[in-house]
Amino acid sequence: MSKATPVFAESSGSLSKGDIAILQFLAAAETIESDLWQQYNELGGIGDNQPVEIDNSQTMNPYQNALSQLDGDGPQYIASNTLDEISHKNFLNAYLVSKGADPVELEKFQILPGSQAFSAGASGEPRLTNLLHLNVDTSWFTRYRSQSNPDLGGGPYPQAVNITNRRAIPLNDSDLNNPNLIQVIANTAAFHFGFIEQGGSSLYATLSQKVSSAEVLEITLGIGGDEIAHFLEWVDFAGNACQPPVAPVTSEGLTFPNLFADNRGPLVQPSLIFPIPAEFINASLPLCATIRPITAKNSGAVAAIASLTADGLFQGQSKEFLSLLNRYAEAADSAVRTI
Repeated sequence: MSKATPVFAESSGSLSKGDIAILQFLAAAETIESDLWQQYNELGGIGDNQPVEIDNSQTMNPYQNALSQLDGDGPQYIASNTLDEISHKNFLNAYLVSKGADPVELEKFQILPGSQAFSAGASGEPRLTNLLHLNVDTSWFTRYRSQSNPDLGGGPYPQAVNITNRRAIPLNDSDLNNPNLIQVIANTAAFHFGFIEQGGSSLYATLSQKVSSAEVLEITLGIGGDEIAHFLEWVDFAGNACQPPVAPVTSEGLTFPNLFADNRGPLVQPSLIFPIPAEFINASLPLCATIRPITAKNSGAVAAIASLTADGLFQGQSKEFLSLLNRYAEAADSAVRTI
């Protein structure tokens, strides 16, 4: 009887250079996600990072309340999302170490100021990411309602809402006292949640195609599936920010409209949560509901860093930090699956 040949190249107890590069970049990405979600969780989460049941005896701060207008379980979802991202970061670094590879350590780049809304739970700790000057790309919202696919030349996709140089967390305690402003800040966060998690969904799907080790593929598919679970919740969350009774709402020149009344129709329908079937693999094939994009050009590591940079997430960061991130990204994109 002939011995079966493994589909993936394996080595005893070690990883290929490409797999290490992929895991190190993902560890860096999860460190970034952990930092931004911890900021959201301090102010908008609930239960001290642990699942709790919200009852009438609990008093939420105005930011939590504004988030709860989008979904009554919003603060709990934020806390749970935060726990997940921290677990991803810790697991990936520990796995790298277990294979004799270097973990990713970005603590020295925690230099950015965060929220000063101390009455709402802000810690005042220095941050890795900046949530106070975001340019949120909301085209992910319309892309997932379109039958075209960016991997097959589809797009560009219009912005659902134009969010430029806006904060997604309260800057200080005074922000909490303006009902329209705090709702607009929460709505900005809602679209940013979706932006971050759709990026993670595409990134894991893209890099999984480059993995050589079967065990590393198990990791990227496992964590990538969790990113998709996050994304679907925030799709719904963002849609709720653009329909009654929350919308329309305006503050400081930014309006979140009632998208049910928008003349763009299905492209901005706010009550959808799942991807609309779209082109996949080849435009001559039937439309198929998928995560998209999933090609290195559109959703690889370098593309991910470019997108996060354009988002304003790294505003104020050092050149050393950006250079390091791009080195991780270029190494991950250069990985080739070994058969």
